[in-house]
Amino acid sequence: MVHRQHDKSRRTPRWAVVGLTTTALAAASLTATAASHADDSAELPSTADASAAAASPSKTIEIAGKKPGEHNPLLGHKFGADGFGFVDNGRVYMYMTNDTQGYAPDPDTGVSPQIDYGQITEITVISSIDMVNWTDHGEIPVAGEDGVAPFTNNSWAPGMAKKVIDGKEKYFLYYANGGGSSNVLTGDSPVGPWTSERTDTLIDDRTPGTEGVAWRFDPAPFVDDDGQAYLYFGGGPASTDMPAEERFNNPKNIRAIKLGDDMVSTEGSAVVVDTPVSFEAAQVFKRGDYYYLSYSSHFGGDDFGGAQETFPGYPGGGEIGYLMSEDPMSWPKETYAGVMFPNQSQFFGAGTGGNNHQSGFEYEGKYYFSYHAPTLNKAVNGDATQGYRSPHLQELSFNEDGTVQQVVGDYEGVEQVRDFDPYRLFEAETLGWTKGVATTAVEGGSAEFGESAPNLVVTDIDDGDWTGLSSVAFGDDGAASVTARVKPAQAGGSIDVRLDAPDGPVVGTIDVDGAAGDWQDVTAQLDGAVGTHDVYFSFTGPEGDLFEIDTFEFHAADDADPTLTLSVEASPRCVAGKTVLVAQATNEADVEADVTVASPFGTKTFEGLEPGATTSHAFSTRSSDVPAGEITAEGTAAADGSVRTGTASAPYDAADCG
Repeated sequence: MVHRQHDKSRRTPRWAVVGLTTTALAAASLTATAASHADDSAELPSTADASAAAASPSKTIEIAGKKPGEHNPLLGHKFGADGFGFVDNGRVYMYMTNDTQGYAPDPDTGVSPQIDYGQITEITVISSIDMVNWTDHGEIPVAGEDGVAPFTNNSWAPGMAKKVIDGKEKYFLYYANGGGSSNVLTGDSPVGPWTSERTDTLIDDRTPGTEGVAWRFDPAPFVDDDGQAYLYFGGGPASTDMPAEERFNNPKNIRAIKLGDDMVSTEGSAVVVDTPVSFEAAQVFKRGDYYYLSYSSHFGGDDFGGAQETFPGYPGGGEIGYLMSEDPMSWPKETYAGVMFPNQSQFFGAGTGGNNHQSGFEYEGKYYFSYHAPTLNKAVNGDATQGYRSPHLQELSFNEDGTVQQVVGDYEGVEQVRDFDPYRLFEAETLGWTKGVATTAVEGGSAEFGESAPNLVVTDIDDGDWTGLSSVAFGDDGAASVTARVKPAQAGGSIDVRLDAPDGPVVGTIDVDGAAGDWQDVTAQLDGAVGTHDVYFSFTGPEGDLFEIDTFEFHAADDADPTLTLSVEASPRCVAGKTVLVAQATNEADVEADVTVASPFGTKTFEGLEPGATTSHAFSTRSSDVPAGEITAEGTAAADGSVRTGTASAPYDAADCG
């Protein structure tokens, strides 16, 4: 997961420093290597500079760094690296190193100091069912004093797996604790809550078979069809015991090991994965009879035998190579199959190079390839990026012999696999595109994902900011209204619902005019929300923070005017020789309604008839006898931003009071 510079000659590798323990050496070397890459012209800022930047009042990305219509990067409001794709119950989850944790843009220049991996103690989680609109589930506090596993110091390069243990589904989040070790957390769902079953690290210098591995990190789990689980990990400088040519071309710095049935222990000894020109980031997925192990390649230098010739067909610097095997524990160099993905700078230009970190996974019959690139960082600051990376996706295609067709990176990304369903309560932090907003966790569970899931809201909303959703299916009848759960920060804010562009036609406006500081549901009528469109929520109001948003829900037009359930009955009575028609009306709906009762002898309106209430009125006929007839009732009620109407009728018998 390290962000590596092509030219390492400008800095002395810290693993050359004398007097450090093995773990400290690995952690120190990771810090040096990570700091050494992002922009070829950028130097590591001083501690004083980093401290000043850390005090910056806002990490919000104020521009539309992810352009509307494009699907890469996956997020426009925060960073995330080392993405690991995991599919569970029809949903894709992406677990990432939280690059945003140390992001501290200068309020005047907008430029942040270089990324500092030593600050990262959290894992970011997002998910999607359409591969384009991603829900932000926030950050998992993994390491450090307040983390789930406080005996670890960092959380990089996550990997996720699920297994049924003692009849219960359990989820296992693996992560790198700096360069020297790796660990695992246990969860009740893909988004937690999380606990640590261990009190020490899962992979470290005590793990058999890892002797000579510099970095025991980047743990990637794989659970096979028979339930046996494996872990792939390792990387870093090659062992100096090997000849220089071998150190360069076959550094043997990656390992595979079996996991115990409990998923939080290992079995036996780790075996060598002989990945050509390998640096880090091993990950395995299965397709048919083949296991595919991909990894990131190194850039050479003294750590890999000095100036050496790359063997024909082997990867160049910072590429994703891969192996194919029919045995998840057998990876000789003969299983090398080629380059899966070139260095991303080939596709995204200056400032986006360095090594990568990837995963392959299957979702609904298609295979996908995740990787990272500092494209959002580049959109914010230009070519002089500071190493803040963003997740990307491309589809994986295969040849008849099972080999991978080399992936081409682009901003277009993958196709949306299904339209977005707006007729449900969904989290406002489900985002296709954004400008100027952030997300933050709040107390309580998620309205969409359950009480045990973390709840986030969209925040830091100013005049001119917006969020967008891709390919929202309103249907032929369209949406009649939309409801948002909001917390106003001041009066005068509103949300324009626009179609197809951030400045597209307005089909409705939600006035956020409630009491400041209180969560409330506000509804607006819609006109023209028909068919399938990209939908943008555009925010307007006075200067300063306007409001926070928790959820949205659209209401279909065919449900907007349901029948208001009423009942009515009438009976003639004799009073002083005259006939009186007594009518009774009952509001059987669940909302207050205005009800008008009509008879041949006049009408009577009852305003605000409560749910379940019955009212009556006596119509004077001024006659001693009346023929048989019919009485009717009509009602109207306003509910959920729509008008509900209903009618009822009842016959009555003839009467003679003479």
